[in-house]
Amino acid sequence: MLRSALLNVMVAAARKAARNLKRDFGEVEHLQVSLKGPANFVSAADRKAEETLRFELEKARPGYGFLGEEGGLQRGSDETHTWIVDPLDGTTNFLHGIPQFAISIALEREGTIVAGVIYNPVSEELFVAERGKGAFLNDQRIRVAGRRRLADAVIGCGLPHLGRGDLAVFRKEFAMVQDKVAGLRRLGAASLDLAWVAAGRYDAFWERDLSPWDMAAGILMVREAGGYVGDCDGGDAMLSRKSIVCGNETMHRELLGLLQAAGRG
Repeated sequence: MLRSALLNVMVAAARKAARNLKRDFGEVEHLQVSLKGPANFVSAADRKAEETLRFELEKARPGYGFLGEEGGLQRGSDETHTWIVDPLDGTTNFLHGIPQFAISIALEREGTIVAGVIYNPVSEELFVAERGKGAFLNDQRIRVAGRRRLADAVIGCGLPHLGRGDLAVFRKEFAMVQDKVAGLRRLGAASLDLAWVAAGRYDAFWERDLSPWDMAAGILMVREAGGYVGDCDGGDAMLSRKSIVCGNETMHRELLGLLQAAGRG
């Protein structure tokens, strides 16, 4: 594919931050045997990656705002553009030496996400999308899966954990979905989960209690791959409601119906 100048900027920033993350990930694997564990080391790697991304993106597009997991929102002189960045989505995986994590970069223009990059430095899978131009994995066009029956579907989900999320709500939803589908998966990095829906690996995905940087790039990725995306209440306010459900048209509708039924139960 022939990438736009905008996507080239985003990909270059992701690759630069990824070099340090990949090296740090190798160190983390060695630190697993220590009693203290590598938590402080990983926090530093996370911050360093965000600093690299912010510097590279600012250099290429001066004045754009920047919303990052580590530094929060920093407004720019250009109020129409904001980068939405997760420098290390899947921190817990990274911390435990599990190679399922990603850098996620989205660009919001006047309230609309117009470009997204999701990059796993270990697998070197690079997902990119630009509004109206399709979604790609390593330069190959990707599409959401075509399955129409929940009984044939493998669905990704989140799992609330210590101190985060509503366990009671999730248990109802999980119970409602579990016996209707071929399989449920939790891999621990929402941006990659969304990219996998776009690539047809998952048939659908849902999760609550997400932050904008977890899903901004993935929302565009799924839509540009022909998928349907909404919040878990049936609306279109994923970033503000902090929830997402997506898949092809049928899977999105069927999964949303199950989640809403769980809420009534």
